[in-house]
Amino acid sequence: MEFLDVIKSRKSVRNYSSEPVPEEILNEILEAGRNAPSYQNRQCWRFVVINEPDRIKEFANNTGLVGKINYFIKDAPLIIVACADPLHSGTMNKQNYYLVDTAIAFQQMMLTAWNYGVGSCWMAGFNEKVVKKHLNLPSRIRVVAFSPFGYPKDRETTYGKFLKVFSGSKARSPLEKLVHYNKWGKKG
Repeated sequence: MEFLDVIKSRKSVRNYSSEPVPEEILNEILEAGRNAPSYQNRQCWRFVVINEPDRIKEFANNTGLVGKINYFIKDAPLIIVACADPLHSGTMNKQNYYLVDTAIAFQQMMLTAWNYGVGSCWMAGFNEKVVKKHLNLPSRIRVVAFSPFGYPKDRETTYGKFLKVFSGSKARSPLEKLVHYNKWGKKG
């Protein structure tokens, strides 16, 4: 696919086939994250790959109460948890850049996956304390997000359709609403 086609066609996938993601594609996905830009090139991101079916089901049950709405992740053949070590990042303008760094890396991973036909769905609905305990993460490591990865099913479940509507996944604001030229409020 052409790069802009990958970006424009990528969507959140909530229904996965049981077909595993080949190891060479998983490695390409991880390489995309590893090669992302970061604050002073400190590369704060860390990734936990969950690829055993029993471990995926366990993880789906250990994301906290808020994570229960996203129980569909149990059917994915792969989950990647995007974590960060804030000590390997920095702060500028009172913003912790480990969040930015890890988000950039994770987005690159999702776009790479989509280029191979592998869907994903950015998950922010979870209890970090519960996830950290379940994954045995060191106390300084932060969980930024996680995503199931896998090949989309041909048919979407009713629950998947509900979540898509609930999250407003298809809605995109027009550029005119988002872009200002030279100063705030000045349009094209």
